[in-house]
Amino acid sequence: MKLDETERLETFSDGVMAVIITIMAFNVKPPAGSAFTDLHEVLPRLLVYVLSFVVVGIYWNNHHQLLRSADRMNASVMWANLFLLFWLSLLPIVTDWVGSFPNRALPAAAYGMISLGAGFGYWLLVRTIIRANGRSSHVAQAVGSDLKGNLSVGLYAAGTALAFVNRVASYALYAAVALMWIIPDRRLTWTNPGQSPPPAQSGGDSLD
Repeated sequence: MKLDETERLETFSDGVMAVIITIMAFNVKPPAGSAFTDLHEVLPRLLVYVLSFVVVGIYWNNHHQLLRSADRMNASVMWANLFLLFWLSLLPIVTDWVGSFPNRALPAAAYGMISLGAGFGYWLLVRTIIRANGRSSHVAQAVGSDLKGNLSVGLYAAGTALAFVNRVASYALYAAVALMWIIPDRRLTWTNPGQSPPPAQSGGDSLD
């Protein structure tokens, strides 16, 4: 795939993520009054919006770094990218559901399922890019054993199951995954083909 086609893939993905954030923002309503009690009523919806906003922002940031670190792409990468965007596009729906029923187990579990799907989608995208670029490529060396990516999928799965036992702990796990990825992997920031990539560390991590 040519560089301009890689940029088209990134631009398309950026546009989809921007629309996702916009839809989520439209679902956040102001308090019905001006008292603190009115603010308390919309607080759960606001908190889950903040979490979802951060999650999409993290995907956008890391997705950018990942694509810029790859030299070659193919049809498998494009389909894997669409698979990721599909799960992210469901995030506004489940965010609104959790905001409407913050104390119910099923919406909390559904949030975890969508997050798990997106996490797996990114995991799959990383691997299709590595397959397209080769095991000796910079992106493959930077990803390494993908400890953080594998851990993220596991935490989402645990949070989904935990939602039926302790919803607060479930949301805490979802937030923990976001904190893990709030700073992009700096080993994937090399984009100058005229330079040698930074040395990879053994057992390195990947993006979510």
